[in-house]
Amino acid sequence: MKRSLIFSLGALALGAFAVLSLGTPGQSETRPVNAPKGAPIVSVTLPDTFSPQAQMGERAFNAVCASCHGENATGRVGMGPPFVHPIYQPGHHGDMAFQMAVVQGVRAHHWPFGDMPPQEGLTRADVGNIIAYVRELQRANGIE
Repeated sequence: MKRSLIFSLGALALGAFAVLSLGTPGQSETRPVNAPKGAPIVSVTLPDTFSPQAQMGERAFNAVCASCHGENATGRVGMGPPFVHPIYQPGHHGDMAFQMAVVQGVRAHHWPFGDMPPQEGLTRADVGNIIAYVRELQRANGIE
């Protein structure tokens, strides 16, 4: 029993290491080993244009989310994860997960950044616009 638990924990740790250190297919990892706190974690290709809803979402994202999750959702070393990453694809983190995260906060579970507190001052419509922005960024980077 102990041996299988140790094996399982080891496999989980190895998988987490691979996700964090290898980056995302189709994206170049911009985080050198000793990157300063706040540096972008991934590089992001921007779409040619954003929908009107995503444009409103970009403004809200920049005002509330970018301080931790980086400009264009690239993440920030030591601060917050990138949303332009397969972990946040719609099939794994649906739109409701983003809505709930804003209202309730999130316990750390995929990344070593610590818990995210609830975010105040955003309406459901604001978060819907932010989701549109993030999803358009994801699609431009092959995450669907």
